[in-house]
Amino acid sequence: MTTVKAAKAQLLRYALAKDDATLEHPWGENVAKVKGKVFVFFGMEEPDAQYADYVMGVKLTTALLYAKSLPFVEAMGYGLGKSGWISVKKPKGALPTAMFEEWIDESYYAVAKPHGKEPAKAKAEPSATVAPKRKSTVSSAAPKARARPAARRGRARSSTSRSSDR
Repeated sequence: MTTVKAAKAQLLRYALAKDDATLEHPWGENVAKVKGKVFVFFGMEEPDAQYADYVMGVKLTTALLYAKSLPFVEAMGYGLGKSGWISVKKPKGALPTAMFEEWIDESYYAVAKPHGKEPAKAKAEPSATVAPKRKSTVSSAAPKARARPAARRGRARSSTSRSSDR
């Protein structure tokens, strides 16, 4: 079973292997930064008893809802949780370091890359046997009419006056 200290050291090495990643120590914490922005918080080197089970803090976009459903994950304090930052505590049993590494990847791309997307992979040249896709033809002569939202629609009016309904 991996200790929290050993897991944090492994995850820190993993984070620092990313392009342009640096280790800094604001507030006495170990943080991994890219382009001057934090993408992983690792906490204090020698944490006190209050934070002894803290593993890391990351910014998630895609895996955020899943992560928040786990009992050892909570929204990060100081208002950071509102923008997708989570705190990860030591789970019961074995540490899922592979999942934590995926979360570090996601946090890195969310902070370092525009719109949090991974860099585009080189596209292979289209095969000569694949037919090119046809564009569908849509007439732009008349714009589509938009329906009014249901909440704003009024009752259908009858041709008779209201006074005759009484």
